[in-house]
Amino acid sequence: MKLLMLYTDRFHYRSAVKTLDHVPDCSEERSVDDVVVGLIHAEAVDEANPVGIEKKLIKNLKWGARKNDTQRIVLHSFSHLAETKADSDFTQELLNRSARRLEKAGYEVWQTPFGYFLDLDLKAPGRSTARIFTSF
Repeated sequence: MKLLMLYTDRFHYRSAVKTLDHVPDCSEERSVDDVVVGLIHAEAVDEANPVGIEKKLIKNLKWGARKNDTQRIVLHSFSHLAETKADSDFTQELLNRSARRLEKAGYEVWQTPFGYFLDLDLKAPGRSTARIFTSF
């Protein structure tokens, strides 16, 4: 698992190009303020330990949110951080489960459209906690 967390004062996205044939057609546009955006790359090896990976992902996202004094998290599948990729169904379910657990813990959570490239517009402050990378 690779996780790049970006704290943004404002994060805006619009679905642009569908990349997976099996996902539903989607035309979505959204803006979220004061939010940690998790750019999440599930690797093939992660499929052997889905529970452990999910726990570490949630722990890291909560930590990043606390460091940036926010209760808002966007989950975005971003399969450009490592050489191998987990199966798309595995990744999508991991994000869905993680979103549900974060919501139960009191976070506001959004997911970007899965299986799409997005047009992005974001504003991120220039401080160390606004950009955090981890690998587990």
